[in-house]
Amino acid sequence: MPFPTHRSRRLRKNSAILRMVEETSLSVNDLIYPLFVCEGKDVKTEISSMPGIFRFSLDRMILDVQEAADLGIPAVILFGIPDKKDAVGSEAYNPDGIVQRAVREIKAAIPEMIVITDVCIDEYTDHGHCGLVEDGKILNDATLELLAKMAQTHAQAGADIVAPSDMMDGRVGAIRKALDQSGFNETLILAYSAKYASAYYGPFREAADSSPKFGDRSTYQMDPANSDEAIREVLQDIEEGADMVMVKPALAYLDIIYRVRQEINVPLAAYNVSGEYSLIVAASQNGWVDRERIIMETLLSIRRAGAKMILTYFAKEAAEILARRQGK
Repeated sequence: MPFPTHRSRRLRKNSAILRMVEETSLSVNDLIYPLFVCEGKDVKTEISSMPGIFRFSLDRMILDVQEAADLGIPAVILFGIPDKKDAVGSEAYNPDGIVQRAVREIKAAIPEMIVITDVCIDEYTDHGHCGLVEDGKILNDATLELLAKMAQTHAQAGADIVAPSDMMDGRVGAIRKALDQSGFNETLILAYSAKYASAYYGPFREAADSSPKFGDRSTYQMDPANSDEAIREVLQDIEEGADMVMVKPALAYLDIIYRVRQEINVPLAAYNVSGEYSLIVAASQNGWVDRERIIMETLLSIRRAGAKMILTYFAKEAAEILARRQGK
């Protein structure tokens, strides 16, 4: 019935009623905290384009992970910055590489923390691409073997979840087969299934030192104009054995998150990426936005679109805000 019989504002008359009828909620359990780990000791280097986010050596990383655990954050995802790079990204699948050691350190010190590892060779190659390169072309099938080896070494180190982000065709199937054959059938795969060729990744590439030295990634990452393609990519990854799937970036792709959620019955993640983080931080530092409110509104929008898990550089800050609001 129309006004005045129905008055929508009755459902907004006080905070208790607002909480009772709230359709979407955000919990610390929804948060995944990304970390950049590097060689050395006592290293905590702030990333210039991501104020408040750092590269950590293993000793300093453990302190940060413990802070996250104390805040109730259930999972971290690791990105490695090696000391040396080559054409085939050999440090990516070195059993004693930086990420492999980071996994072992975390699982030994904080065994309850879920450790996710990014599986992609771009941070480890001297050309900066996510696949092997021959005559300027990114090779798909030849890269799969390296990704499978990388995932195996992560699982051997104790990773709970491996997360292929390379966007090579067939990589989920290759990784699942390699993990199962080597006895890691319990290791989960979180596939970056709908990963777009986005300008929002700029600050990350500074953080991970992973900018391509030639060309771009448009031949393997998705065209931002495409939506139906995302559904095909997601369904293919699930068919190949992905336990969970991801949409990346989040904010400019809320429609994709929503569409994917309607199509699938596996857990869905979204990555609140570096450019999204940096835009909010810059605006808040200039006093243009209310930092706390815009962080929480942004994360809630990603949940509302349908993502259960949110990878976000705001994870610790959001966890603190949630705890304060809940009176903890």
